[in-house]
Amino acid sequence: MNPALIVTRKQRILREIKDYLMIGLGMIMYGIGWTGFLLPSDIPSGAVPGIASIIYWGTGFPVQYTYLIINFLLLLLALKILGLRFCLKTIFAVFTLTAILAVIQNVVTGPLIHDQPFMSCVLGASFCGAGIGVAFSANGSTGGTDIIAAIVNKYRDISLGRVILICDVIIISSSYLVLHNWEKVVYGYVVLFISSFVLDQVVNSARQSVQFFIISKKYEEIGKRINKDMHRGVTFLDGVGCYTNNHVKMMFVLAKKSESNTIFRLIKDIDPQAFVSQSAVIGVFGEGFDRIKVK
Repeated sequence: MNPALIVTRKQRILREIKDYLMIGLGMIMYGIGWTGFLLPSDIPSGAVPGIASIIYWGTGFPVQYTYLIINFLLLLLALKILGLRFCLKTIFAVFTLTAILAVIQNVVTGPLIHDQPFMSCVLGASFCGAGIGVAFSANGSTGGTDIIAAIVNKYRDISLGRVILICDVIIISSSYLVLHNWEKVVYGYVVLFISSFVLDQVVNSARQSVQFFIISKKYEEIGKRINKDMHRGVTFLDGVGCYTNNHVKMMFVLAKKSESNTIFRLIKDIDPQAFVSQSAVIGVFGEGFDRIKVK
């Protein structure tokens, strides 16, 4: 068997394991935010957790069971319309969060912050937004309105964000039927805004990429080390110095921002006199980065 294929298969397996671990971490964070801060303080949230909260406040039915039942029905619909590949990590996230909710509700018997609903709102929304962001960064999903949005987007030219926003606003507004308190509903809108903001920050920071232009006489050695150690592609470009009229080789490299320091150390070890330019890029799509998602 080709050794390159073995390495690629190992890398894919390790990447999948890392994704599932990160999704698990994200669900733990979401569970703490929802059942540790929002639910005990009677602060509504969006999506399926929001529906589960409304049912819990109205009937006392445990949130984890409502969350599981609704997502089970939505996943059956998604399996038929969107396929198994979309659902695998969502199924893992749903069952993980269901188990975590049962544990947290047994441990947390009251609000973690007493008589400070706004602080509970901010902290709960931050945990929830960060948890969803971590799951999204690992190509996961918490299910619920994400599934509804994906189904609607498949048949209608409506953005995912708009569908999720509409669903969340309807769910949060409906919480007034059991809470009878518009102040709590307003806190719910604050939760929606803060969690969306934190989610964007987490996802964008995880996917932020940089590009390098490197000029060095030891370009071949640097290029091979970046290929081998960083598993990043290197493109050699021919250049001519305007002042000296000398021919030079320039390297073009795209990498994750978190890999920048490692690349700088690698270059410095080989050629401390190398000329290096680093700049941030808005998006990188292709092998090793994000997928192109336009139709």
